[in-house]
Amino acid sequence: MAKQTRTATAGTSPSSASSKKGGIRKELTGRQKAAIFLVTVGSEISAEIFKHLREDEIEALTFEIARLESVDSTERDLVLMEFQELMMAQDFITTGGIEYARELLEKSLGSQKAVDIINRLTSSLQVRPFDFVRRTDPMHLLNFIQQEHPQTIALILAYLEPQKASIILSSLPHEIQSDVAKRIATMDRTSPETLREVERVLEKKLSTLSSEDYTAAGGVESIVEILNLVDRSTEKTIIESLEEEDPELAEDIKKRMFVFEDIVMLDDRAIQKVLREVDTSELAKALKSVDTEVQDKIFRNMSKRAATLLKEDMEYMGPIRMKDVEEAQQKIVSIIRKLEEQGEIVVARAGEDELVV
Repeated sequence: MAKQTRTATAGTSPSSASSKKGGIRKELTGRQKAAIFLVTVGSEISAEIFKHLREDEIEALTFEIARLESVDSTERDLVLMEFQELMMAQDFITTGGIEYARELLEKSLGSQKAVDIINRLTSSLQVRPFDFVRRTDPMHLLNFIQQEHPQTIALILAYLEPQKASIILSSLPHEIQSDVAKRIATMDRTSPETLREVERVLEKKLSTLSSEDYTAAGGVESIVEILNLVDRSTEKTIIESLEEEDPELAEDIKKRMFVFEDIVMLDDRAIQKVLREVDTSELAKALKSVDTEVQDKIFRNMSKRAATLLKEDMEYMGPIRMKDVEEAQQKIVSIIRKLEEQGEIVVARAGEDELVV
């Protein structure tokens, strides 16, 4: 919501929202419309929006609000309608890119209205490189890029959503996986000319770049985010290869990652929260191949009866495929990461200072 309000305050040129007073049609500036919107939604919501704005924007809006004598229903409805359209367009762009947004807006609002809304948004919107592949199936994209140079593949994956990038990285030939991972981790900045050239290869036409500034992508955080989403086997293969090729980089990556065996780093309260979210059958599979330290940590945080039942489940289960063990471990790691993101637990990683309570 704040993002859209900022868009409205950015320009002062007239646009679609307007009203008639005394028989004269009055065009509203972006700031005037933002002021009307804030007055309409009330002081509590406005105060929340102000928290996301710069000081100069707050001052400008406060001035416009103070100048408002009254807001008639026509003005209010036009402003709210425009805000709704901008929000809808922004959601479409976030979901599938600008072309996708234009297509949906044309169907619902007509061609001219769609163009007006997109132009208003993109005037202040920075479009990321490779935006046109957002809706491309990962496996289709894989078929297109897997024969490219590892540096080209790394550049493309660095700009994709981590979920999509993880699928592609997992499916690349094993002999280049670690190379691509290393190139993402050590990538810093890429010139617009290089980005354009790679985009030409992918789509045979330039994607719109809103800025000629050098664009930052990749880095250790980028590859960690991708590796956290790939399957356990791929993750282990890449880490082991990196340990041979670049031990320092491999150690840096491992410090920022959380694997199933790292569950021993959680305190007892955190483990108990995790266990409440985990299916017992999945937990039994996950513990089949780990050392006794990990197993003991889990058993200590269960009731004696629950621990006994879990041990029995593991015995009666018999031999199971390593793939099933890794999938169960990955599910539990995903639960741990989700609880960490929600602030329910704290994961102490190597190299981080301990919490002082």
